[in-house]
Amino acid sequence: MVTDAPEPRRRGGPLLVPALSALMVLLLAAGWLMSARLVDGVPALAVASGRTAASFLAISVIAALRTRSWPDVRKGFGRPGGFLLLAFLGFFAYYSGTLLGIGRIGASRVGLIVSLLPCVTFVIGIVAFGERGTVRKVCGTLLAVAAACGYAVADGSGGEEAAGGTLLAGVLLALGGTFTYALYGYVYRQRMADISPLAALPAITGAGAVMLGLTTAVLVPMGGVTAADWGGVALLGAGLTAPVFLISHELILRKGPLYTSAVALVVPFLIRLGEWALGWAGPPGPVVLVLIVACSAGVWLTVGGSRRARPPATGSGTTDDTGRPAGMPRMRGTS
Repeated sequence: MVTDAPEPRRRGGPLLVPALSALMVLLLAAGWLMSARLVDGVPALAVASGRTAASFLAISVIAALRTRSWPDVRKGFGRPGGFLLLAFLGFFAYYSGTLLGIGRIGASRVGLIVSLLPCVTFVIGIVAFGERGTVRKVCGTLLAVAAACGYAVADGSGGEEAAGGTLLAGVLLALGGTFTYALYGYVYRQRMADISPLAALPAITGAGAVMLGLTTAVLVPMGGVTAADWGGVALLGAGLTAPVFLISHELILRKGPLYTSAVALVVPFLIRLGEWALGWAGPPGPVVLVLIVACSAGVWLTVGGSRRARPPATGSGTTDDTGRPAGMPRMRGTS
């Protein structure tokens, strides 16, 4: 069961956790908005591969500077079956699905669908791993899914409203990416729970970058992509995605995964407000705001509110995809 008890006290002043929380949600929202802008002119798979490669380079540099992590880094690279499967689930499938989804239904819709991650994880746990459900969690999952579906239909943010077929395709792509990311959490717990995320991430992100890069090279024409476009993709990966990996895991260590989940529920609001501020969409109406609140409430019910139990077995380090969004099974995972 996912827990929210804090780890033993770590260094840092009383303002560190609020500061990290604010920085994480701002980086997450900025990453979604920047992804939406990039996929307007750059193929989604190219954005996914470049973003992952830049994240790999940034995290690898940090891991290389921390010499005490080198033995665990070697251990991570010594598990090819594990890091290849994780790279496929958490980077290739997740980023492909969500970025292709953004190109069809916009960042705010995809962001809200990705916020269903704890609910999807809960369903997978019951169906595939024999975990127990409760009335509260079932009701929360149903509420969150219904609100997210209603929002996808009701809100036409990000330009012209998607036609029926495009809307359905975008929703399914985003849900598919979210589903694989939920599986990633379980696999990470099984394959990499004994080493820190910072040590495991170089192997995982490196393999993900290779998978996405090869797919992009074979399937995607790159003639129209400019140097400025690649600079934006690099900034997205190294400047936004990699820091979110690291900050989210620091928050998991300090406050637990449920706290991190609760904080991440602010992100869909920020994305929608950001689209309005940037002139990409009109102001959100009352129905849209009610649906976002209802989805957030459903996710909160699913992850269990503020109930406390044993401390989570988490390591130091970072989801997406996105830090590991909260609601993940108890693990040392990444985002």
